[in-house]
Amino acid sequence: MSLVAVEWGPLVEADGSVSRTTHRWAVRDGAATSVIRVLSDWVLDPLTMRLLCAAVALWLLWRRAAWWTALWLVLTVGVAVVVQQAVKAAVGRPRPAWPDPVDSARFAAFPSGHAMTATVVCGLLLWLLHRGGVRRSLWRTAVALALLAVIGVGVTRVWLGVHWPSDVLGGWLFGALVVAVAVVVHEWPRGRTGARAGVGSRA
Repeated sequence: MSLVAVEWGPLVEADGSVSRTTHRWAVRDGAATSVIRVLSDWVLDPLTMRLLCAAVALWLLWRRAAWWTALWLVLTVGVAVVVQQAVKAAVGRPRPAWPDPVDSARFAAFPSGHAMTATVVCGLLLWLLHRGGVRRSLWRTAVALALLAVIGVGVTRVWLGVHWPSDVLGGWLFGALVVAVAVVVHEWPRGRTGARAGVGSRA
């Protein structure tokens, strides 16, 4: 974020080089760009990801009566939105501007909301699966799908020319930070309970 804010030369140059190349490809290959727009704007967009989290939260309430985990999941996604918009406003980075754009987007560029939301949602759901002790085959499939979604949505945003590569990298990093903090918060009540139990047993 600091390098983006001060417009560090090597970063700006790398962003521009990659973005100009991918934009040429996007303009040249209209069929691929159309498919990528559907993936980016409908399949892997933030709204779809948030609806997925909402569905999982409802399932946790209905099948497991896991009120704390369901609330934690929804609140974490909400906090991620607030963090994302706050950073966008603070940095105020302009999006790439092209004479022949293939897509458009609102708000500031850094960090990528698509990349950050996908990272948060996939990270949270993977942690819940791991915590639930799912079968190894299901776990491997989930990891593969999560990586495909997170990396894929980042690539689509650069391909469509609405983000610089460092915007996507920033989205991934901020998303990972939100997930890490959320996991600590989720486990904190359990840790306090275990600590009290340990003190009681020693007494």
